[in-house]
Amino acid sequence: MEGTNNVVLLDFWASSFGMRLRIALALKGIQYEGREENLFDKSPLLLEMNSVHKKIPVLIHNGKPICESLIILEYIDQVWHDKYPLLPSHPYDRSQARFWADYIDKKIYSTGRRVWSGKGEDQEEAKKELIEIFKTLEGELGDKTYFGGDENLGFMDVALVPFTSWFYSYETCANFSIEAECPKLVAWAKRCMQIESVSNSLPHPHKIYAYVLELKNKFGLA
Repeated sequence: MEGTNNVVLLDFWASSFGMRLRIALALKGIQYEGREENLFDKSPLLLEMNSVHKKIPVLIHNGKPICESLIILEYIDQVWHDKYPLLPSHPYDRSQARFWADYIDKKIYSTGRRVWSGKGEDQEEAKKELIEIFKTLEGELGDKTYFGGDENLGFMDVALVPFTSWFYSYETCANFSIEAECPKLVAWAKRCMQIESVSNSLPHPHKIYAYVLELKNKFGLA
């Protein structure tokens, strides 16, 4: 196994994509150095380590950068595979976990941004789209405790649960209740938050909302 003592995470506290990696590293008991980035004044290290996209998160393992959160998540799972495996062992089950993680990436961030930053008809449309996305995910969850099964968090759980820290902001900005629309999804989120590696890795929803208000003011969206 490669050494675990040279792990650096370039991150930003409010990033759902960074939260994924904090959770995975915590679940696997990996010690690392977290470096907080200023997204409006990016460090030379970030620009060097992710010269293509210039975005967080970036995992630097023994001096080598890995970019894009789902790719990093899979890398973490493969390198430190002996503790708390996230991806299933069966190829079909793996493909499904990757499919749903990709669905989450393609749908929630962009739609959620329209919910908290939008106004009028576009916000209403985005709100409906977000509810449909969450209902689709509820259908995939079914009666399982977690998306990964009844015992442990899986790849999809770790990919999705960070967005729950933004639920309060979505609801407050667009005046609706996710729990009223998707009770099973919110119940799942509460179960996840009972796991220390999750609760310690996610900021308080009110802190996220304060950040959202800052962004709205900064970009004239208030």
